[in-house]
Amino acid sequence: MNAPDRFELFILPDGVPKLQITPDSRVPNCILIKFEREDHTLGNLLRQELINDPQVLFVAYKIEHPLFANFIMRLQTEEGYKPRTALKTACTRLISKLNLLNEKFKREWELKALLSNDDEVIHD
Repeated sequence: MNAPDRFELFILPDGVPKLQITPDSRVPNCILIKFEREDHTLGNLLRQELINDPQVLFVAYKIEHPLFANFIMRLQTEEGYKPRTALKTACTRLISKLNLLNEKFKREWELKALLSNDDEVIHD
């Protein structure tokens, strides 16, 4: 089988940058971002968060090849709003949302544990 080893899908090799950002010279205010060792999980989350930004005109990503864990995102913003700023803002918002989800999950998990302990005490 010619599939790469599983660890190659998420471990970044030495000297390989996580992001490569290049301007798209054909379209104003547009960049191409190559994400190394990432897949649809991050691509879709980030694309959706960028779509929610009213100053983002266009955002899409594509997986170059299914055997390699990387994707390329195209991001275009309105004049006067840098695409890099939009990307940074979207990442910050995503981190905040994921932290909130983590806190809510932990709270629910603790409540479930308390309820299951109460059930054990009642049955004893």
